[in-house]
Amino acid sequence: MRRGPISAAAIAVGCQPPLPVVAAHCDETEYARHVARQPICVMYRRQQLQTYRRFKVRWPDLGDWLIEPLPERVGRLGGERREAPSFRLSYLARPYLYYLALTDRLRLDMPWLLAVGCTRPLVVVSRLGIDLGIDRLVGEASALGFNRVAIRQAISWSLARIAMHEGVRDPNLLRVEHVDRLLAGIRDFADHTDIDLFFGSTEAFRRGRAKSWITHAGQLGVLLYHRGQSDRQPRKSMPDYAVHPLLPPAMWALVERWLTAAKPHIRPSTLYHRELAIRRFLEHLVLIAPDIARFEQVTRDHVESFICAMAQQAQPARGTILSVAARRDRIASLGVFFRETAAWNWEGAPPRQLVDWRDKPRALHRVPRFIPADELARVMEGIAALPCPYQRAALLTARWSGARRDEIRRLAIDSLDRYPDGTHRLRLPAGKTARERVVPLHDEAAKALHTIVALRKGVPDRKLVDERTSEPVRFLFMMHGKLLSNFYLFEMALEKACKTADLVDAHGHRTITAHRFRHTLGTQLAERGARLDTIMSVLGHQSSAMSMVYARISDPEVLRDYQAVLGPGALIAGPGAEAVRAGILSADAVDWLKTNFLKTELELGHCLRLPEEGPCECDLYLSCSRFVTTPAYAPRLHDRRKVEATLAEDARERGWTREVERHGCIIQRIDALLADLGGPERCE
Repeated sequence: MRRGPISAAAIAVGCQPPLPVVAAHCDETEYARHVARQPICVMYRRQQLQTYRRFKVRWPDLGDWLIEPLPERVGRLGGERREAPSFRLSYLARPYLYYLALTDRLRLDMPWLLAVGCTRPLVVVSRLGIDLGIDRLVGEASALGFNRVAIRQAISWSLARIAMHEGVRDPNLLRVEHVDRLLAGIRDFADHTDIDLFFGSTEAFRRGRAKSWITHAGQLGVLLYHRGQSDRQPRKSMPDYAVHPLLPPAMWALVERWLTAAKPHIRPSTLYHRELAIRRFLEHLVLIAPDIARFEQVTRDHVESFICAMAQQAQPARGTILSVAARRDRIASLGVFFRETAAWNWEGAPPRQLVDWRDKPRALHRVPRFIPADELARVMEGIAALPCPYQRAALLTARWSGARRDEIRRLAIDSLDRYPDGTHRLRLPAGKTARERVVPLHDEAAKALHTIVALRKGVPDRKLVDERTSEPVRFLFMMHGKLLSNFYLFEMALEKACKTADLVDAHGHRTITAHRFRHTLGTQLAERGARLDTIMSVLGHQSSAMSMVYARISDPEVLRDYQAVLGPGALIAGPGAEAVRAGILSADAVDWLKTNFLKTELELGHCLRLPEEGPCECDLYLSCSRFVTTPAYAPRLHDRRKVEATLAEDARERGWTREVERHGCIIQRIDALLADLGGPERCE
């Protein structure tokens, strides 16, 4: 038996190739009995037997046929009519080749099975009395939510090819390795030298047939997992068709070793971004210093060049400069790589740390982007109109729980119950902060989640292992045996809802993201007087500083104090009051004061000193020409007056005359301020 080389992709997935068989023709009497059992006309039976004889004469050793060029073995090329195939004998011999493969006399190679396109091996299967288990698998798949017609096509296509390529015809013997080899064969075939003769081009094959066939094989993999015949969790994975520049082998080998060491300890998304950061750095090195082959040759100048390039060069995909957050992440990943490989004394590692924390651009501290009330009402109407109950429930949960997207996506089917008073509560899984939490939930979101629970109750799916906790969980947001993606639950759903609500920009892009629901809930909690620890508990913040952002932008006292100083008709006192009343301050000065109003606050009022006037060197702000105060500070003024009176009495008892005079002057100044504010002149 002559065999071709093993597929590179099959080796990459770690699967052993199918067991070989001795390729041999069958006896004519046997094949004639098989043809006679088929419900076809006499003329077609005669044609099949004639084709058998001609094929056996042309290739008495089937090994010789296996090494013929693929177009000649397939027989009919892309776009050709059935009546005029390029290699007629091979084309007519397909039923005979199916018979040989299904009776273990031949293992058909994957390129041939894919190049023939629309095959009809199931006719041969039925005539041989072979049960591939298609009906059983279709019934189990439909219980998972698959459409019966679509899943029958997917299972039939996959099982027929596995049976003829691997020789596995019992569905209970199928394993994930069989699906891996089928997927590897599909992806390898895109790079076959004769792909243009069958499907026009590599790109046309990838966008057309390959996409459908990969879906077929992936659905079979999902079904095997839920049958207990595979331990690989079903997830959507797109093949990487990107062409990467050639990187120095020794350097990239060290990077791969580092990534392998980090893989058990960090999330897949973090691992991806670390790999991307180092890859981009090496690609930059190839451009500016192509002679560098090892990390020992990398200098600080090379790192600085990479940092400058990130801040100046536009990204090819978007045409925009890389964001500050992305640059900080890549610099941090580069620093971790240099530090860890050097600390572990790996051969070929950088000899010293070449990245410092000061290389990272300054982080932007943004105010939470809450959704204004009018836009919130409109987008909620758009969400209510979504046809998919999963998308609707996910967005309503984001609106009323303040949970992060991945926390919602990973909700367990039993995560919803009630407090003793009947209020719904939701148990959110450990997410970014690695802590579970329980939050109250609005009835609107609870009702949507109950709908999903009802849909999922009768589905006989298997638990999936949670990527954060490594525990088996029966997830709520699952469809067709797979965990739904954030893209489907949030991005796609919000795209529809925002278009329905007309919340799009000039380019037609939506103006609301799922994370803004979290900011909106935090802002609303602060505005309605929720305690700081309540906001922290609901949003899952680890530090009070994170939740204080919502309190600062939502404090009604800040708004009232702002209006009291800079609003029309404000009642104010102090040396700086005349500048405000008379309009002496310029428009730019007023704008600066409005923007930085919180920064101007003192113990007893506000300072109106502008940045261009330089730093304030005056501690006697009670008499400073820039000092201004409002009635809101009257209680503090009274308290300060009491303190000064106590200090004056103490100084009098000690005989400190000058101190008595100083405290007395402060008391007189406070009395004057209180009088200007319309309060009592003196406070006993």
